Amino acid sequence: MRIASVGHAVFAATMIALGVLGLFMGLNGGDFTPIWSPVPKGVPAREVLVYLCAFISVASGIGLLWQRTATLAARVLLAWLLVWWLLFRLPEIVLAPNVDTLWSGCGETPVMIASAWVLYDWFASDWDRKRLAFATGDEGLRIARVLYGVAMIPFGVAHFIYLKHTAELVPGWLPWHVAWAYFTGVAFLEAGVAVITGVYAQLASALSALQLGLFLLLVWVPIMMAAGSRSAFQWNETIVSWALMAGAWVVADSYRGTPWLAVKVVRAAK
Repeated sequence: MRIASVGHAVFAATMIALGVLGLFMGLNGGDFTPIWSPVPKGVPAREVLVYLCAFISVASGIGLLWQRTATLAARVLLAWLLVWWLLFRLPEIVLAPNVDTLWSGCGETPVMIASAWVLYDWFASDWDRKRLAFATGDEGLRIARVLYGVAMIPFGVAHFIYLKHTAELVPGWLPWHVAWAYFTGVAFLEAGVAVITGVYAQLASALSALQLGLFLLLVWVPIMMAAGSRSAFQWNETIVSWALMAGAWVVADSYRGTPWLAVKVVRAAK
């Protein structure tokens, strides 16, 4: 096996789980898993795409864990995520810009692309470094990190637009719910700017990954464990939060070996 970091292992396991869930949903007449949805009903061969996304998730997740297949798995996953973003997310942003499309098109998908890009850079072969030099090395890693930084912006903005709903999600045992909603929104915005500019980027990426993990642990896990039926929205948000945490972890790992308060970070050791 080839495990580059804990984040790498968690991300690979997450992709496998998403793929298994996708296959289960497809066999039971369901839809795309949250990371790939929404997809318009009129898309040709939509049911085939459900299975294709699930297969790519499982295959790439398994492939990322083995030395002989890690390069191919990272390459395929990155390419598929980029194609998905261009076909289904970018048109939404251009044709029907709203908070939801910005969340998925500028937030969720770019985080997954950024993490896949970091892994592709780590596992790039000599062929990749010679023929796709712009996507590997320092330049490729920089693109991945900027994508991640950009993704933090809509996360932060959504906290202010949906302030009341965000405050309601703050655990009941914490005081000052609205203040926490403001604080976490500002934290996402600051993390995005820091990663994009490279100023305290390692600290910002680590703290944003921690914040996403805390959302999962303190908000969605208790909701899912509570008695009563769970809505599709709650299931989706739990799955998305897990996937985003895994992706953020990989990006944070890309800064290993650099000073926490470095003003400009180019590359860190694998």
